[in-house]
Amino acid sequence: RYSDFVVHEISKEGKILRLDDLSIPVETEDAPTETEPVECQDLTEEQKQQLADLQLMKNKEGNVAIEVEGDSKERRTLLHKAIKSLYPGLETKTEEREGKRFIVAYHTAGKKALAEVRTAAAPRKHSWPKNRGSFCHFVLYKENKDTMDAINVLSKFLRVRPNVFSYMGTKDKRAITVQEIAVLKISAERLAHLNKCLMNLKLGNFSYKKHPLKLGELQGNHFTVVLRNISGSGEQVEQAMTSLRDTGFINYYGMQRFGTTAVPTHQVGRAILQNNWTEVMDLILKPRPGAEKSYLVKCREEWAQTQDPEAALKKLPVKRCVEGQLLRGLSKYGKKNIITAFGMIPRNNRLMYIHSYQSFVWNTMVSRRVEAYGLKAVEGDLILKEGIAHILSAEEAEQHSIHNIVMPLPGFDVIYPTHTVGKGYREMLAADNLDIDSMRHKIRDYSLAGAYRRILICPKDVTWELIHYEDPRVPLVHTDVEKLENKPAPVFLAEGKYRALKMEFSLPSSTYATMAIREVLKMDTSIKNQTKLNTVWLN
Repeated sequence: RYSDFVVHEISKEGKILRLDDLSIPVETEDAPTETEPVECQDLTEEQKQQLADLQLMKNKEGNVAIEVEGDSKERRTLLHKAIKSLYPGLETKTEEREGKRFIVAYHTAGKKALAEVRTAAAPRKHSWPKNRGSFCHFVLYKENKDTMDAINVLSKFLRVRPNVFSYMGTKDKRAITVQEIAVLKISAERLAHLNKCLMNLKLGNFSYKKHPLKLGELQGNHFTVVLRNISGSGEQVEQAMTSLRDTGFINYYGMQRFGTTAVPTHQVGRAILQNNWTEVMDLILKPRPGAEKSYLVKCREEWAQTQDPEAALKKLPVKRCVEGQLLRGLSKYGKKNIITAFGMIPRNNRLMYIHSYQSFVWNTMVSRRVEAYGLKAVEGDLILKEGIAHILSAEEAEQHSIHNIVMPLPGFDVIYPTHTVGKGYREMLAADNLDIDSMRHKIRDYSLAGAYRRILICPKDVTWELIHYEDPRVPLVHTDVEKLENKPAPVFLAEGKYRALKMEFSLPSSTYATMAIREVLKMDTSIKNQTKLNTVWLN
């Protein structure tokens, strides 16, 4: 259950972010807005009346022409600004009529604009106080929804594009998560109003700042995880948690990195790097075993039978999924232009495939490294010195622990260990028909520079407790929203039918809590296996 997995983002200052305040920030003074009305003495009373009539659609001509022949550019600019500022809903342009120059005012949005004008309190659409930062930062609490889904919902309600939002990291769907979001020139009042109509989302802790957020700026995430119905003894739990705290866990990429369907994302990434675009198309669109939404199954079946992108696209009610975007591209550019069609998929989604392949190689190689040399530094390992990789000599290896050792993700700008695992990278890529010495792709976006990643991670702030409970459906974590609503915290029993392990820990960014849990459980944490466990337990 997602409520047993709670994530709080850790800001770049090291603060654990929590939703604990729904109030609107009080601003020190009413600053003048950027769109203050501009007074202009150059408009005659008759012209002002004509413009007022035009604004209220009483002017039968449909426009008002003001002669500016012989006027300076500065005066014409002032008139343009004055008309648009004093008469919201009107737009202006400069025209030549019978050899003379006129500024022509006209209505921009018909009856809709008229309705706004007649509302006395209707503010200028783009007004924004000068002394207020351009970005409203807020804490987003969400349940069972990933970050992009949440932002799409907010965009829909606010009628803005998703790209006006920024964030430091994406959070998984199957969890309760708390993170900071920034949005360009949307007031805290408008955001707070959404709390009345949103499901599984809550916004608060509003503040105005001059800057957006950037991906990767966070220090990490703090996790609260409940493992229910455990069978191990208290001694076994103590041993497992002490090992997690003191030794850490292998820093594998989590299973979610490789997708949740029968076709792993790293296979698509490998085909991209091989320049095998027919394979890329087939892997994304072909029928696949396992549970999927019915419309996707029908779409894949149609594609397999007809190879007709337009026919397959008609089976999709939701066109924004990866399959829909690729089919739109194939329909527009044809099956002979798969590369261009594939470009219809958003860039981040396309890069996800090749990053998944890098992650798959890294996971495989780190397993070989630990199996070959154990949890100690050895000659030929890599460490980072001021961000630059350095190969350890035998003497240097004795001075370093396994926690200092990094392994490369394959790319053109990394070096590899000089022991047997370095050869393993070359062999693995060669088996995939890839040249480790030529990781630059003819399409620049798909060129892999590579990076370095620590082999072992030690969580911080590790705490745990064994708790007893009777009802398997009772919540065992007190969430931020429950605290705001003054709901009582869960009461744990001295004895009960079931036992659970409740643990908390902090991890740096790009580290997977599922891999820490895997270390504690000593079992498979894949979605397929966990679903099987849930089914068995609930039956």
